[in-house]
Amino acid sequence: MYISAFDIFKIGVGPSSSHTMGPMVAGNRFRDSISNYTKHAWGLRATLHGSLAYTGKGHATDRALILGLAGMLPQYYHEERAEQILSSINNNQFIKMGKGIRLEFNPSLHLVFDYKTKLPLHTNGLSICLVDKDEKTLFQEKYYSIGGGFVLTEDEMINPVPLVQEPVPNEFSSVEDLLKITEEKQKSIYEIVLENEGALRSPEEAHDLIIEIWMVMNHCIEMGLNARGILPGGLNVKRRAGLIYEDLMKEKSLSNQVPPHTINDWISVYAMAVNEENANSGQVVTAPTNGAAGVIPATLKYYLEHVPNASGDKIPEFLFTAAAIGGIIKSNASISGAECGCQAEVGSAAAMAAAGLCAVLGGTPNQVENASEIALEHHLGMICDPIKGLVQVPCIERNGLGAIKAVSAASLSLRGTGQHVVPLDSCIKTMYQTGLDMNEKYKETSLGGLAVNVPNC
Repeated sequence: MYISAFDIFKIGVGPSSSHTMGPMVAGNRFRDSISNYTKHAWGLRATLHGSLAYTGKGHATDRALILGLAGMLPQYYHEERAEQILSSINNNQFIKMGKGIRLEFNPSLHLVFDYKTKLPLHTNGLSICLVDKDEKTLFQEKYYSIGGGFVLTEDEMINPVPLVQEPVPNEFSSVEDLLKITEEKQKSIYEIVLENEGALRSPEEAHDLIIEIWMVMNHCIEMGLNARGILPGGLNVKRRAGLIYEDLMKEKSLSNQVPPHTINDWISVYAMAVNEENANSGQVVTAPTNGAAGVIPATLKYYLEHVPNASGDKIPEFLFTAAAIGGIIKSNASISGAECGCQAEVGSAAAMAAAGLCAVLGGTPNQVENASEIALEHHLGMICDPIKGLVQVPCIERNGLGAIKAVSAASLSLRGTGQHVVPLDSCIKTMYQTGLDMNEKYKETSLGGLAVNVPNC
């Protein structure tokens, strides 16, 4: 099943694709679903379950769901407008639904955090219902935020349909399939993906859209490098990317004798800049999630700024190659930290970034597959344990280290022929099995790991 690059890379808002963007999308979908039921409607009621309940406050899940019910979408998020909407709902205790309809909704009463009941199909579950004046349910829907901003109803979880409905020339559901196609057609992974995207939209539109994705990523890096201060949420985490960047720039201008390992600081600072912006509810690109949004931009920025003879013309090749790997991981495993731990987020992002970098450095399809496998393999077992439910510690630095691993994996693969012991498909399968076996407290609940072992948090 082919997943488009533009389903993997989505412009949205922080701090979480599954806990912020997803609930906002779910609220908006519910709003669109109730047009036939509003004649006797009186109010809206919502419940957050599982991981959405446990870390909902730290991820602004409640705010996002309310904004979605009020008609806002992640890609059109506007901070000032959002605050106006939330203030109005809190003060007046109703949500405007258009056509003069307004439905009772008191956030403190009608949005419930259910810590005990996990919905059966995914840990990121929520339910929304429309009620009449006697609290009788007129319409109800359950939604699952499955990672990367993807949202499915209960029926869609039980009876899945392809994200891409139109036929594409190169159908692949595994890396093995993809490599066979590249061999048969004697084309790169990038060329195979470009053929598919060209069947969904014009090649020119695909090119323009992927450049727009990079521009948003790069803008996020620049915003993070220029920002200072304390991140919201109560942990008092200081923004560090900008200060580190200042030091690096001073070192660069004063001496040619910079230690080689300093390049790791450059890679990290690009990733940290993105994830500090994400933690501040800024505009980011799911890559493939918000929690892992810094890895791919940092790796691509490293290529463009630090690799001799790098070319901006290679940006589409990097991102489309990365997206192919992300789509396969999503189809066969998970990109959700709440489902499989941080191995599914930063691990997947590192695998994607390694693939993209290897491709633009001239790697063969087999070397690209090897690079991706190396990066993912060495994230296996990584838990998701955000302190205080915030996408800050250890998430921000973890993106920096994920990007460093991606660069190292690409470099190692280019030293070989692409032949290796563990196929990427096997590594993806292992990641998913590991995630399913992982104790729930290590999967974005803030009930284990660093989240409970750091004093005064």
